[in-house]
Amino acid sequence: MISRRTLLRTAAATGAVAAAPAILRARDALASSGTVNVFAWGDYVQQNMIDKFEKETGIKVNLTTYGSNDEAEQKLKAAGGKGFDVIFPSITNGNNYYPDDLLAPLDEAKLKLDNVIPSMLRDSVALGGTYRGKRMLLPFNWGTEAITIDTEALPIADADVSYGSLWTPEAKGKAAFRQKSVIMGVGLYLEAKGEIQTNRMLDVYKTEDDARRVWDACAKFIIAHKDNIAAFWNNATEATNAFKQAGAKIAQTWDTTGLLLNRENAAYKYRMPKEGGITWMDSVGTPAGSENKEQGYAFINAMLDPVMAGMMSANTGYNSAVSGAADHAGDDYKKQFAEVYNNENLANLWWWQADTPWFAPLRQEYVDRITNA
Repeated sequence: MISRRTLLRTAAATGAVAAAPAILRARDALASSGTVNVFAWGDYVQQNMIDKFEKETGIKVNLTTYGSNDEAEQKLKAAGGKGFDVIFPSITNGNNYYPDDLLAPLDEAKLKLDNVIPSMLRDSVALGGTYRGKRMLLPFNWGTEAITIDTEALPIADADVSYGSLWTPEAKGKAAFRQKSVIMGVGLYLEAKGEIQTNRMLDVYKTEDDARRVWDACAKFIIAHKDNIAAFWNNATEATNAFKQAGAKIAQTWDTTGLLLNRENAAYKYRMPKEGGITWMDSVGTPAGSENKEQGYAFINAMLDPVMAGMMSANTGYNSAVSGAADHAGDDYKKQFAEVYNNENLANLWWWQADTPWFAPLRQEYVDRITNA
């Protein structure tokens, strides 16, 4: 397949595009000054990454953070897609941005696509990374939501870890979770027990009636066991505080919570439940109202550099979508990845699917039901 990128490369090599060097110099000059306004999850772009980017490019980073996809969507929608040059949505939330033209199609000729793991680039299409045939979002990282355990308080063998571990008598008053995802973990658990049929929770994406059938059962189970709940969380800081401040000893958390707690205290373990880790892919894109487009592309390409991507993994414990990033993520990251992910549980991962128009508002109905029980 001949792309614009390969055509330009060939033309430059043969001297057929005499004006290309001047064009490239002008673009480089533009992208090596000014500012880039970045809107990211709270832990994604840390100071060591900002320092590296600003030193290498001369572009100043203005960073604004958010703690949930809902917060990011609402803020960008309220601004009419303006105010930011780079954003990091979960790729399955892309459909929530597209109808309002909040994101601009990506110019693939300006991006280092060869640095992205090919399978991630391929699979991102089905997960919501394209719209009307155009690439809108590029894979950035991936991770899981599974079980973090204080094994001094609750000694559970790795092979016995389950979403059901949150609901045992031993976990009474000690469990924490995010309401919008606990209904998925409980669904996987109840199906494994043979108590509901969910097609491994894919039924909740089929129709609103199917989602209600499954989530009714999940909410009923959770409310019946509400005495186990120590805390709810909605972002990584709150999940960590559930353990450090609210008395939680076991929780359904993102990987960053369990892995960073483990670096502080080996008694904390982050493990895949037997039903399969809930898996997400986050992405990077450009808001439609970006006023610093070249700087935005410079920033995205910097995030696609294996060294920078490795810094992100070392900072957070998340897995990069960039080839070779693990080689720059440090010994802690490599050790923890080997402990958490073996071939069996990698094959058993459960991926969030692309949102349907009714999915998010209906899910919020169940979040409210659980929260207010």
